[in-house]
This record gives sequence, C-alpha cells and structure tokens, in this order.
Amino acid sequence: MRTKSETISKRMLPQLALITLLGCTWTTVTGLPCAQMSRSEPPPSNVNSIKPADVAVFSSIGLHMHSTELSTVVSRLQELMNLFNPALISPLSDETNVYAAPFVQHSTLVEQAKEVSLHLQNSQDSWKLVLLFVQVDQLCACEQQQVQSVIRSVVEDVDAALQLLHSQLKQTIVSVALWNGEHDSFSNKMCPCMETNSAGEVRLLRAMLIQALQESLDELLVKKHWYADRDDFTVILQDSPFITDLSTVTSGKPLSESQASQQTDKLVVQMWTNLLQPTNDQHNTEDNGKMIALPCPTEDRPFLRTEGNSPSYHHSDASPLLQPFTGTEMPCNDLNPSDSIPTSVHELRPGDIKVVAAVGDSLTAGNGIGSSPINILDVLNQYRGLSWSIGGDGNLTTVTTLPNILKHFNQNLTGYSVGMGKQSNPKAFLNQAVAGAKSEDMPSQVRILVEKMKSDSRINFKSDWKVITLFIGGNDMCDHCYNSLFYSVENYIRYVRESLDYLHRKVPRALVNLVEPLHIIPLRDMHVDPSLRCPTWLVNILCPCVILPKPSSKALQKVEELNRGYQRSLSELVESGRYDKPDFTVVVQPFFREVIVPKLPDGRPDRSFFSADCFHLSQKAQTLMARSLWNNMLEPLGHKTSKQNFTNDMGLKCPTKASPYIRTYRNSNYTYAGPSPTPEPNTNWGSDFSCVDLAPSDTVPTSVHKLRPADIKVVAALGDSSTAGTGAKAKDLFELKREYKGVSWSIGGDKTLEAVTTLPNILKKFNPSLKGFSKGLGSIQKGFNMAVSGAKTSEIPAQVQNLIKAMRENKGMNFEKDWKLVTIFIGANDLCYYCLDQNNLSPKNYSHNLMLGLDMLYNEVPRLLVNVVQILQIDPLKTVKKNTLGCSLLQRGSCPCVINPAENSPEFEEIKRINHEYQAEIQYLISGDRYDGKEDFAVVLQPFLHNSFIPQIGMGEADTSFFSVDCFHISERAHAEMAIALWNNMLEPVGRKQAYNNFTYDRSKIHCPSEASPFIFTKINSLPSPPVMTSTIDTPTSDTTSTSTSTSTSTSTSTSTSSSPTPTIFVPICSSPIPVWVPVVVGIVCLLVGITVTWAFLSCFQRRKNKEEKEVEMRGTGF
Repeated sequence: MRTKSETISKRMLPQLALITLLGCTWTTVTGLPCAQMSRSEPPPSNVNSIKPADVAVFSSIGLHMHSTELSTVVSRLQELMNLFNPALISPLSDETNVYAAPFVQHSTLVEQAKEVSLHLQNSQDSWKLVLLFVQVDQLCACEQQQVQSVIRSVVEDVDAALQLLHSQLKQTIVSVALWNGEHDSFSNKMCPCMETNSAGEVRLLRAMLIQALQESLDELLVKKHWYADRDDFTVILQDSPFITDLSTVTSGKPLSESQASQQTDKLVVQMWTNLLQPTNDQHNTEDNGKMIALPCPTEDRPFLRTEGNSPSYHHSDASPLLQPFTGTEMPCNDLNPSDSIPTSVHELRPGDIKVVAAVGDSLTAGNGIGSSPINILDVLNQYRGLSWSIGGDGNLTTVTTLPNILKHFNQNLTGYSVGMGKQSNPKAFLNQAVAGAKSEDMPSQVRILVEKMKSDSRINFKSDWKVITLFIGGNDMCDHCYNSLFYSVENYIRYVRESLDYLHRKVPRALVNLVEPLHIIPLRDMHVDPSLRCPTWLVNILCPCVILPKPSSKALQKVEELNRGYQRSLSELVESGRYDKPDFTVVVQPFFREVIVPKLPDGRPDRSFFSADCFHLSQKAQTLMARSLWNNMLEPLGHKTSKQNFTNDMGLKCPTKASPYIRTYRNSNYTYAGPSPTPEPNTNWGSDFSCVDLAPSDTVPTSVHKLRPADIKVVAALGDSSTAGTGAKAKDLFELKREYKGVSWSIGGDKTLEAVTTLPNILKKFNPSLKGFSKGLGSIQKGFNMAVSGAKTSEIPAQVQNLIKAMRENKGMNFEKDWKLVTIFIGANDLCYYCLDQNNLSPKNYSHNLMLGLDMLYNEVPRLLVNVVQILQIDPLKTVKKNTLGCSLLQRGSCPCVINPAENSPEFEEIKRINHEYQAEIQYLISGDRYDGKEDFAVVLQPFLHNSFIPQIGMGEADTSFFSVDCFHISERAHAEMAIALWNNMLEPVGRKQAYNNFTYDRSKIHCPSEASPFIFTKINSLPSPPVMTSTIDTPTSDTTSTSTSTSTSTSTSTSTSSSPTPTIFVPICSSPIPVWVPVVVGIVCLLVGITVTWAFLSCFQRRKNKEEKEVEMRGTGF
C-alpha cells in the first residue's frame, strides 16, 4: 500500500503536466498560481463557504464510452483542482481508466448516481464536488413535437439522480452542466433523422433544444430550491452549455489536431470559470494573441459558486411583455381594381393582384413571430400566418401583413399562408420559405413554388396577376467566414439570378419584390449588454460570423463589405433590364438597407422587437416590415425609402389618382443604368510590381548565399507538362496538346509582368537582359525549358543532360561566370501511375532519380541556384469536376491512380500515403548536407505546394478556372499563381517558408527583397547568426552517401524578415553535422529535467511537512 507522501508525489506530475500542456498549446498561460489557494481554517461547515482547496473528493456523472473530449476536459479539470489540494481523491485519477470506471458503463444518470454514491460513502466527512453532465448530443428529437417530451424526460432523469445524491451524500456540491461536444457518426447513429433534415433546420432545432433544456433545468432547481434544505448539500446549474468549436457546428468539418487541443483548453477554462464565484473584474478567458487567462478565486470571492453565495438570474424571473398592438388602420379610400384586367405589369393596381407568394428563410417562414419572450422553444414554431410578406391570419386590424393589406383591395386574394407549420403543410400554401435557407436554396424553392401555382385549382396560372416576394441572404452572411468563396457576392447573386431567371421564363403576369438583405451588423447590439439577458451563446451558433468578431476588427469589416456587396449586387442585377417584359418585372425594395435598432428610454436596445432568442423577429417587428414593404411598393424607383427605423410608428401609404399603380421602373419614369458590360473572360493574369531596390550586387558575387535577384543572368526549368505549359491557354480539346511555354510559371517569358505573371517576367524587372526563358508555342523558342509533357522523375537525369549541353553550346551566355537559376518540379505523373508500376515509382526511386539529376548539376554547372518545388498534395485533384468529356474521360486517363479509386477506398488512402512519402523523401534529400560542399551551388526546397488547396466556388465544388479543359493540366491563371508563390517562397528564409498556396487573384501579391535581406534565401543565409562552414569541394557520388572534408571557410549573414505558419525542416550546417533529432531530444530532456527538479522540490517540501505532522502525532500518542 502506498504511503500518503508517495501518493501526493505521484499526483504532482499530472499537475506539472497540465501546466506544461497548456503552455505548449497556448503561447502564454496567465493566472496560476493563484493567491487564494489555501484551505479554510477551520474547515467549513456550510456549503456556501467552500473554497477549491477544501474539496477533498472530485467525481462526475454523465460520461459514456463515446465522451472522448468530455473525458479529457474532466481529467484536466481534476488536475487543475489538484493544484489547490494535492491530496484530492478522484475516480478519474491516472490509476483508473475513465472507460473502465463501473459507473460509466451504466446507461442512465440514476444508475451512475447510485454507483457514485456507493463509491463516496467512505468520504462522507470530506467536502465533495460532483459534476453531473447532461449530454445533449445523445438526445434525439427529429421533429418539434418531440422536443417537449425529450426535455421532460431529461429533466425527470436529472431530478431523480439529484434526489438520490441528496439522500445519500453529505458535504457535497453538485454542479449540473449541458454538454454538446461529440459531433461524430455516433451521434448520427443515435439520431439518424439528423442526416435527413436540412442543415439549417437541424442547426436551429439543436440550438433551441439546448436552450430550452437549460431553461427547464433552471426552473427545476428554482422549484426544488437547489436541494439546499441542508447546510451541507446544494446543486448549481452552470450558466451556459459547453459546445464544441462553432466551425464544426456550422461547416460540419472536423477540427485539426491543434485546433481541437485549443478547443479543449477553452472548455476546461470555461468549466473552471463556471465553478468559481463570479467577480466584477473577472479575467477575459478568450484567447487573445494565443494568451489564455485562468481565473482565480479572489480575496472577497474565494468560494465555489452556489446559489447561496452568488444568486443568479433565472429564466422564470422574467416578466412576459405585453403583446403589442400589431394591427394597422387602412387609410386608403380608392380600393378599386382596374376596369379590365391589365396586360402590362406597369399598369398594375393593388386590386388587380389575385395571388401572393414568397420564398426565403426563417424570417419569411415565421419562426418565433408569435412566441412569448420567455418561451425559447416556441421559436421552433413557424407562424406562417403572421409572416410579414405572405401571412394571412386574421385581418389587418389585428395582424399586419402584405396579404392582409391587399385583401382590402381584393377580398378574393389567394396564396397566403395561415396558421403554423412547415412549408410542406397545406396551410403554408405559397409560402415556401425554409428555416435556415441560404441563397443556394432559392432555385429549388422557386421551382416548388411554380409547380404549386400551376397545380392549384384556386389559381389561374396564365391570367391571374401575382406578387412574389424573395428575401434571402441573412444566413449566408452568418456563415460566410467558414467558406468565403462559397458565400461570396458572386455566388450569392448567381443563385438569385438563377431563381429570377426561372420565374421570368415560367411565370406569366408577375411582379417580383426583391427585398435587399437586411443590414445585419446592428443585430450585434442585442448581445453587448448582458442586462438584456439574451442567449448570446445560442446566437453564436446561429450566426457566428456576425456575432463573434470583435468591434473594429477586420472580420467585422468583412461582414459589412459582404452585406453591402449583397445589397449592391441585387440592384445591379435588376438594373441590367434582363427581367422586363410586358407582363413581368422585378423591383428591388430597399427598406432594409439601413436598420436602426429601437432603443428603450434608458438607451438599451428594445428586446420586444425580437423573439425569445434575440435573433428572430417578433410580431412587433414583422408588423413594421409589412408596412415598410407596402410603402416601398408604392414609392417610385429612385425615391424609395432605404432605412428601416423601428422606432417610428409608420402608417400605410395609399395609391393616388396620379399614381394608382404599384411602382415599376416604367411608371416611375426611371431609366435603368443598363446592363453592366459582360466582363470578358480574364485573359490578363499579369501582376503589379512595387519593388524599388532593383540593383545587382556591386561586384558579381562568388557565393550563392549572397545572390541578389538582379545577379541572375540565366533561367532554366525541368519537369513535366506543368512546366511545359501543356494546355495552359487551351479553349477546347483540340488545343489541349499545345505547349504554351511562354506562360509557364517558372520559365515562360511572354510579354511583360503586367500581362503575364511568370518567374522570368519578375526577374526581368531586376535584370532586363535575362536569358533562357521560353516564349510562345512549341519548341521553337523554348530557351532552357527542358520539361517534357508526361515526364516522370526517372527522366530528370536525361533532361539535366540536355540542359547542360544546351547551356554549353549557347553563345549568348557565359557558362562559367553567369549566375543561373534552375527550377525543378516533377512527380505528379509518378503518383498518377503509381498503382500501375509500384516498384519503379516507389518513393525511394523518386528521390533517387531526383538525386541523380541534382548530382549532375552539382558536378558540372558552376554558379547555380536550384529551386526544387515540393511535389503537390495531389488528392484534391479528385474534387475538380465538370460535366464535359475532357473533365471525365480524359481526366481519368491522365491520372488513373488518383481519379479512379473511390473516396476513402484503400487504394485512395494508399496513394495519399505514398504522396506524403514522396514529400518526406525529397525533404530528407535536400535538408541534408549533400549539396553544401560548394560555395557557388545551393539547392533550396520551395514548399508552397506541400499543403495544396484548390479554391472552391461552391460547397466542395472546385474552381475549374485554375484548370485546362481536361480538369487536369493547369490553366494560365494557375501558372500565374504558382509563379507568385514560387517567387515569394524564394524571398522567405529556409525553415520559415509558406508551405501552402494562396490562390486568390490579387495583382499586388508579389513580395520584394528588403534592405536587411536583399539576397535570395538559401539554407546558409537563413541562419539567425553568421555560421562558419569549412569543407572541401568534393563531388557527390551517385549512391546515397557523401562525405565532406574541411578546406575552405566562408561567412554569410542575413536578417529574417518573413515567417509562415507552416515551417519546413531546417538543418543547420556545421563543421560536424548534427542529426535532426539531436535538438529535439535535447529540448525534451531539458523539459523533463525541469519537471524533475520541480517535482523533487515539491516532494522535499511535502516530506518535511509530513515529518512535522508525524512528530506532532507521536508526541500526542501514549507509547
């Protein structure tokens, strides 16, 4: 049996490990050690006076076999508690595997509570902290009707578990928390319907379920008086649920390993913060510059939080607001229709309208319009009959909607929705809006809408005049930060244009109200003042990209720019005139362009305009929206109200004798600006150049480590079709085989940099006399472009031989004295055919063949810098798809081992593994000292393709403008981006080069050499201090080993000016090479030594303390 001191000593290592782990994950950890870490003296007798150090036993309920992340969080929290009381007892100690704990195996909270109670019976005289987790991700409620029963069942289970703990345990604080953290396939198996509902509906349903469950548990504890009928027991509910990183909720994509680790640390800090008494000056625990602050108990607030020492706001305390008056008086007198049914949309009176319809998102579907401010779950209800643009409940004196206004002009109006329900409910009728919908959903909504209008007997599809309202864009803005390309202005307007085009083709006699997306930034006002009691954490799920950015941040500025871009694009689309024919038009209604949030007399936002979630709009707000839409419809184009001031109690405008019609461009005497000129496909992928210092070295350098861009006299390139320029400018399959060498990224020299972005065109800015670049089509002016389409790495030695021969024979260059730059990019074809010839195309052969070529260059070519471009990550090529012959049949033939295997198949996983091995082999070859024996020769690995990313224009839809007509060879646009990435890599120090591509079009991305770092970076001049290298100029042999002996000395210095988030392997070159693993091992050893010393110190201190206690005990014992 272990002694007490041994147990305590053993527990010190996890404590040190916790601090070490947090310190590795986050740049800085602040807050520990805390000033208030001592136990209470004398021991407390009241549950409201328990300090963290007073807790002797720590346990938890609610974990299960799939709670991997929660288990980690609880384990770290236990280690944190250990810092306050090293003698803490916990069933989650390192001695007990969490999954082996008996009570984890039970399926219900009550059964687990029984096990915990039995386990803690021997600790009745010690203060205990029990965490009770309700795992929301294990709950299944596919329909709104199921939610109430699910919540009732959970609350009953929690109540039963708490009653059992209350009856069995003394001196206990139970902290209840909701956990929604395991978003994996297990959750989908538990609730398979989650995979069938739309993402927006599932997201809203889950968020409301969590909030409603939080409120229901709060009501339970208030009703039960927190089970605090004794001084030694209480229950507390943590203020907010624990939810995994929002990007996983909104995008469905898993976090990277580092992101997951940071998320776990955040959850640990959130849980710890919730356990402590709140303080007015509580530290902000959000990471700021990768700094995390762990809050500490304070002198005036030293206890664990209970309702007794820190009363909190409770949902049941809120007083329901009186339902505001939502009817409207009809002031108009002339309600008559036209004498005969008009044939022109420009002569359409309100009384002529027979049918109303609408598409959009939850603001049109009616979520939460009629909900009580204290009934969060009711926001799931879709009050379609109250919807501003399409609802028809009651009449105008009680419910203000566009249809209820129009019913005063035509009592036979149809199409409006009544009552509650989803879009599939017959009562929804022509309200086909879907909660959570985005612009991408509009084409499908309008198709369903048209089919319903055609098939309904109440509608004469050909002769009835229709008003259709389209309002979309809010949810796009809410999620834009997770895929800025997919939610771009271009994509947004593309979906809207597709929808309007369909209506224009299919629907006769229609006027479309195209309502601009609301100005969404003011929504943030609801979540600034905590006194409003808005569930901000819930809105963080529903609209993270708008709510989460900090004030004045770049992220918030992007929201504003996107918002304005959406609004502006609608006007530009309609101004083109493409939707105008005698019986059809589209009118932009801009009343939401500017939004003024209503304020209370004390200056706070007026929550009565919002539903219980402070996100959806209440009937009070929808009333004003309906009035604004109607008034916009009667305002002439060019003079429409573009500001929604919710503080104004506006009335309804009326048609006049002079202007009896719903306003269109023609009856407003408005002239469209006309269609914007259709932009021609961009054929200019040139770049702007801003570098100032273009001068060469004062004298021709003798060291490759002091080579400036202007010192380079000759360029050359080796490789495959990517360097040959195959299909780069092809417009059809007949041009695919052409080699457009003049635009090749690493060697092309067509025109100038302003028109064609290539590495030589950049270098020509420094040295206009540059030689070797290729021009035009084919081989006539290929220069030193030795690349061959379809080449594999085994052909590199032959290309090198051809290059050396061509250079020696070229009379325009000085082979011995001119500085030369050679770029090698090879390996894609090896991967594409690896599955057909695994022996010859193995990773070892790949690096061996490359080594043979580099050896030849090293031996035979003086004054040479070689760029070896890292082989790309090739599996994203599988996402490049287009419904053409070239992108199906030809693509499969060009790269069968990547394109043909099924996703996640063993064959596809194998090719990804080989891809990584190729990258590792080339990195190992170049990071060593094989090519470091000559002062005028260097090989540098340029890693910008190491983590390849193909830009997307849709969810999982690759942007094919980066590819030729076969979706395999790269286009001129991609050549330009690769040239910029290669050049920028050359100006970044070895070890700090950007290892991913940033293929977004920007003419100003080219970097410049700095005064401090004027040279092209090599391994040597990337060192932080001047290294000394002594070696003989030996020739490497063709096998895999080489030796160097010291005979010459050179010194070079540089100052690093750039960095990147993904470092490449860097090996310093010294007189006696040190293996890469040595500094790693040294670092680990130093860390372990530090931990050991700290452990020894604490052990010594604890043994001394134990000895003193033992002496006291012996003096008091009658031996």
